[in-house]
Amino acid sequence: MSVNLPTFYVNQYATNVQLLLQQKGSNLRPFVLSGSHVGQQASPVDQIGAVVMQPVTQRFQPIGRVDATTDRRWVFPSDYDLPQLIDSFDKLRLLIDPQSHYVTNAVFAAGRQYDDLILAAVAGTNKTGVSGATSTSRLAGDDVAVNFGASADLGLTVAKIREGKRLLMKNQVDIKTDQLVCVVNAQLHDNLLAETQIISMDYNDKPVLVDGIVKRFLGVDFVYCERLIFDATDTDAVLAPMWAKSGVYLGVWNDMATDISQRKDIAGLPWQTYLYMTAGATRLEEKKNVAILCEP
Repeated sequence: MSVNLPTFYVNQYATNVQLLLQQKGSNLRPFVLSGSHVGQQASPVDQIGAVVMQPVTQRFQPIGRVDATTDRRWVFPSDYDLPQLIDSFDKLRLLIDPQSHYVTNAVFAAGRQYDDLILAAVAGTNKTGVSGATSTSRLAGDDVAVNFGASADLGLTVAKIREGKRLLMKNQVDIKTDQLVCVVNAQLHDNLLAETQIISMDYNDKPVLVDGIVKRFLGVDFVYCERLIFDATDTDAVLAPMWAKSGVYLGVWNDMATDISQRKDIAGLPWQTYLYMTAGATRLEEKKNVAILCEP
């Protein structure tokens, strides 16, 4: 065998493209109300407050008047895009065409943006009033404290879930018809796996775990998402939001739209994958939202 054979050694390169680990789209969108809009802002709902029956204290007394409180909830759009270029000169040097993978990657990013809008709306300040000029914060009294049920800060516990559901029920959320949702990340989900009341069949008439994942407990559906945000007043505590589905809204002005075109204004006439979207989110009612503070 010739000592010169190493001259013919070859390198083998991949012919497949694999996207790196990421949340593939929106996890939360199926668990909120949604609608389509046009214009610079939109009101998804007008609201009328509860009224109280008035006692009749004498015969033939004059009829008075009861004025129900009214409010209007607003959602404002934000624009997003994601342009990606694929150089025609580069394509000549590739074994693969990454164009479709660029589009898929962009769609995943757009889905995550929807989740960020939803989580920011649940935790932040929303706009109400006749024209959306009033800033409305979440009800601090409906936060579940980070040390609830203990003398030290804790992660997510059964006691905190019970308290969150109790607050929603106290606020008159119809738990028989309105889906209850709690968003957890990997750490909070692991907290739940340490709770005997969740993993033991002694406390449940049917399994809570599906393939090792907590899906539903105490009538609350658990949704996994690693994009939870920290509380503005306690930056060491992550917010695990719990809401009734009718209490959170995603407004879509332009759902994710994609375009693949050739750029005639750039040398080499590269191909551009372009995705754009316009959307906004809001709480529809503060009393349908609870924030569970957890030590991550």
